[in-house]
Amino acid sequence: MYYSSGNYEAFACPRKPDTADKKTAWFIGAGLAALAGAAFLIRDGHMAGNRITILERLMLPGGALDGTKQPEKGFVIRGGREMEDHFECLWDLFRSIPSLEVKGASVLDEFYWLNKDDPNYSLQRATVNRGQDVHTDGLFNLTADAQRELITIFLANPRDMENKRIDEVFGQDLLNSNFWLYWRTMFAFEEWHSALEMKLYLHRFIHHIGGLPDFSALKFTKYNQYESLILPLCRWLAKRGVVFQFGVEVTDVDFEIRPGFKQATRVSYQTDGVSGGIDLCADDLVFVTIGSLTENSDTGDHQTPAKLNEGPAPAWDLWRRIAAKNTAFGRPEVFGGNIHATKWESATITTLDARIPKYIRKVAKRDPFSGKVVTGGIVTAKDSSWLLSWTVNRQPHFKHQPRDQIIVWLYSLFVDKPGDFVKKPMQDCTGAEVTQEWLYHLGVPIADIPQLAETGAKTIPVMMPYVTSLFMPRQTGDRPDVVPKGAANFAFIGQFAESAERDCVFTTEYSVRTAMEAAYTLLNIDRGVPEVFNSTYDVRKIFAAIARVSDGNEIQVEPEFLSQLLLKTIESTKLGGRIETMSN
Repeated sequence: MYYSSGNYEAFACPRKPDTADKKTAWFIGAGLAALAGAAFLIRDGHMAGNRITILERLMLPGGALDGTKQPEKGFVIRGGREMEDHFECLWDLFRSIPSLEVKGASVLDEFYWLNKDDPNYSLQRATVNRGQDVHTDGLFNLTADAQRELITIFLANPRDMENKRIDEVFGQDLLNSNFWLYWRTMFAFEEWHSALEMKLYLHRFIHHIGGLPDFSALKFTKYNQYESLILPLCRWLAKRGVVFQFGVEVTDVDFEIRPGFKQATRVSYQTDGVSGGIDLCADDLVFVTIGSLTENSDTGDHQTPAKLNEGPAPAWDLWRRIAAKNTAFGRPEVFGGNIHATKWESATITTLDARIPKYIRKVAKRDPFSGKVVTGGIVTAKDSSWLLSWTVNRQPHFKHQPRDQIIVWLYSLFVDKPGDFVKKPMQDCTGAEVTQEWLYHLGVPIADIPQLAETGAKTIPVMMPYVTSLFMPRQTGDRPDVVPKGAANFAFIGQFAESAERDCVFTTEYSVRTAMEAAYTLLNIDRGVPEVFNSTYDVRKIFAAIARVSDGNEIQVEPEFLSQLLLKTIESTKLGGRIETMSN
């Protein structure tokens, strides 16, 4: 497996590997990583679909990329996906998946045209005093010290950021800035999360720093992520004969391990309370999704709070059993061992009363029924004790959603603090009470809030114990390599596998990238995996970002910082050695 860039490799069709007809593939989990891996084996590895089986504990594919209408409860989405034009592996995949909406077009074509015709940007990023504009006005408000800290972490050796918290490398000037408000609510970072992960994000998205205040950096699908991405991908796979087995809980994977060699030998599972297993040989390829952001999610309803489930977690328990067999298989407790540091709660609000969309329109400054961009991303109630953020994407958000209803997605970073109207922590609130708190910050007259929340909407809260587990402070080795050294027939995929490229987690791109690396390595596919967009090595992008974080003022850092930045950029692209050679 190797990396490439440019359209020479991007447009090439790899030849069929010699072993493609001998191999059988088993995917554990049916999230985006597994679905993408199966697609790469078929499209680029020329493997027959009926030689691929996907084992999933739940009864639906998609993992965290969900979007359903639950009986009696209503529409629910646990989260949303922010995407950009340089998700190289994601778009490489979806250029080949037919759209279910536009005849003769791919999912990428549909997405591209949609965002060309209706570009995303926010007209009001944050509110205060019950729906009033904060007037951040696109400014970052970083002091000279805060700017210096930001550049310092950008220049730091990644090893120096290992096992450090964000609040250990940033002072209060930065943590009180608009920059941190934009950043933490957009990406769901907490002050106790990984400084290393924040550094990786800075490098990965340096070209989008200017788009943070108004979300002009982002692009969204037409409908929810399940109907827009997962459903067309699953139909493409099923049409090619891929076998989906739902209700199958994989409980363990056995390995033969000796110096320099590791081979998966058996997959153990339970289905309907009956134990079973699959004996594996060298020609059986096993792709294991480890960990889960949405494991043990609990949904409440309009009259019932969601519960925090701290009980057995099958996806995490599987990784723990695997990790106990070899140090190369990672350390799951680093990520899944502190629920109170990784939890937060979201809610899906379906409006039923025509009065509520009028308040949405006042804040969004757009018609929510237009079918076009509405809020353009989350709107954060800056003075919310929950640090509540909410968004309305293009409507309808579900294909079969009644046209007089609006779907709102809401989440809070501080779920254990009392609300400003409800006076209860979000984690203890029913859907109706969550709606009350939202209506309060939306600016609805206080006298109208209780009744409007009770009868004017239907809200489903969802508590997710592990949703930010991937951001916990970590070090090298905590995440296993996608294909561990010496692995003969298995790979780890998903958000907790370590890509060989410098990418960052909590994105659809990362799931697809790990799957592509795994498929290309195990089947020896002779085509380059697209490298991460190299904006972090582009001095134009870097200096444009520095200018933006200084709010257009004179850059408040010493010249040696800029000199060091330029030298680091040159060294990173290996130009440094070449320049030295030429000078000699």
